Amino acid sequence: MVAFKSWLVAATTIISTVTAQLSSAGLSVTLNDVHYYVSPYSSGKLSVKANDLKSVPSVYGFKPVTVVQGPLAKSDLKKLLTSWTTTDDVFQYAFAGAIFLEGSKKGRANTQQIVPGVKSIVTELSNKKIPSGPYFLEVETGALYPVYRLYQDFAGAFTEALIPTPDGKFQPMSAQISGSASLTIGVPSRLYFTKTAKKPLAGVRIGIKDIYRLAGVKGSNGNRAWYNLYPASNVTGPAVQRLIDAGAQVVGLQKTSQFANGESATGDWVDYHAPFNSRADGYQDASSSSSGAGASVASYEWLDIALGSDTGGSVRGPAGVQGLFGNRPTHNLVPLDHVMPLSPTLDTPGFLVRDPEIWEAANAAMYGSNYKSVSRPKYPKTIKTMGFPTSTEAEWQKLIVGFLDALVKFIGKDATVTPFDINTAWAASKPAEAGDVSLATLLNTTYATLITKEQIPLVREPFYRDYAAAHDGRRPFVNPVPLARWGYGDSLPDSALDEAYAAKKLFMDWFNSEVLPPVRDAAQCSDSLLLYVGSRGSQNPRNRYRSAPGVPLGFGTSRISVFAEVPDSVFPVGEVPLFSEITGHLEYFPVAVNLMAAKGCDGLLVKLARDLVKAGILKVPQAGGRLTGGEILMRRDLDSFDELEI
Repeated sequence: MVAFKSWLVAATTIISTVTAQLSSAGLSVTLNDVHYYVSPYSSGKLSVKANDLKSVPSVYGFKPVTVVQGPLAKSDLKKLLTSWTTTDDVFQYAFAGAIFLEGSKKGRANTQQIVPGVKSIVTELSNKKIPSGPYFLEVETGALYPVYRLYQDFAGAFTEALIPTPDGKFQPMSAQISGSASLTIGVPSRLYFTKTAKKPLAGVRIGIKDIYRLAGVKGSNGNRAWYNLYPASNVTGPAVQRLIDAGAQVVGLQKTSQFANGESATGDWVDYHAPFNSRADGYQDASSSSSGAGASVASYEWLDIALGSDTGGSVRGPAGVQGLFGNRPTHNLVPLDHVMPLSPTLDTPGFLVRDPEIWEAANAAMYGSNYKSVSRPKYPKTIKTMGFPTSTEAEWQKLIVGFLDALVKFIGKDATVTPFDINTAWAASKPAEAGDVSLATLLNTTYATLITKEQIPLVREPFYRDYAAAHDGRRPFVNPVPLARWGYGDSLPDSALDEAYAAKKLFMDWFNSEVLPPVRDAAQCSDSLLLYVGSRGSQNPRNRYRSAPGVPLGFGTSRISVFAEVPDSVFPVGEVPLFSEITGHLEYFPVAVNLMAAKGCDGLLVKLARDLVKAGILKVPQAGGRLTGGEILMRRDLDSFDELEI
């Protein structure tokens, strides 16, 4: 009882001396049935006469207004604001009730009809540093606050919505709109940002895979115990910081399969629910481990690009099945400090994107001086194909062969196509030290060894140790796939890692000299292009029960770039109709081709994608149920079915 009284006295003393701390986490509002989040961080102040804005609606003392930096004549306002409604999804005419226009005469506020349905008060803009665009004005203080339009993450692609803070960090966005078990994501107005040579990504909205650490943000690596154990990061890693420095706007962290291992939707995702692939019937596996990245870019027009990672196919897989451009770059183009490793020997940061122009800008920003790009590329005349169909009976075969034919015509005179068999090439030109060993034997365990023997000491061991220290010796929960793989790594002797390094180097040196050597001509860069089939448009529904997780043994086409460290990019070439196992209806499934070039020739592939789009050979995929856009099946509007009652 004495001890209890002492505690009570101490607690009472603390309570009596503590002052309550009250701070704003932002404000959620609706304007003409559109959901917005008002940032708690002001962009600046204006000189405001409250009486001038009496007719503008208000909520808690905040009024929607528009800033127009100029100079701009009032007669041009209608044209400008009308263009904003088509270029920016945040701005709407309701913000035009009060327009602060640079060049307006001081002290004069007049009301006029500028845009349909709104009487606008046009008044002086007293602050030339605030970017043009929509804001909420706190009338009492004159402070302007930027707005974010709110969207539902119906594909379950994100782990957390984020906004930037004035000190260069991030914080969770505290807003929620109606949705079925989904987060709410906010996006800033594109009007706030102007692209320049130093800010080529200004206003580009990006999602970040939840293995990259951001200052002020807790990460999970796809594991709930990890998220709850460790504090928010104090730093943003260089890969992401370079994108931010180039103007990219981070809107949130995105789901990854646990510890970046490959997982299937139904059997393996335990801690978090797997994202939804919105293509076709809406219930196809989104692939992994950059699952959230692929699902978001395929689903959301309001998101421009996502940063994932590719160790064994974690960007290329999601890009292929969701009909997106995606890349595994040349290894080691950018430091991966403050990024959770799967295998530092193999890990690469890559993008998933719809528009090759944004892809090019993002590559140049993140890879920096290591990114080789030329304004006028000379595409290699030699095209090698692996596993390409010899028949065009199936629809996916027609698309693949059709793309190849168009590519040859695009490259032009003297372009040749040569079927390539890597096992035959190895047998004919392998290095003497390889002896009689086949590629299947040489590389059978290499990938599995590297990702387990390297991740165990870098991730598992410190995680287990820290968790045990905090939880009385307990072990954290880990999904079945990482556990199975780590168990395999534990079964190997330490010498297995050195053997894996040696096998990888032996293959890499051979491949980069015999199969895809670079050339001195910087405009061409690569001796040839190597193509293989990425996605055939086949079905892999997420409701399928699978066998227990195993170890990723073996060597296949997608592992070539992993071991050779060469760039490997996904090009979406179309989609094919198939009878869906889910809907019992014809749905459309993406088809993709992968292209490889010599080590360091990343820019060649992105420029090729851009040029093929310009030539009409490839199309920029749209967000939606199909590559042409359109409704997503699980989001199909039922307003026309009013007779349905619940």
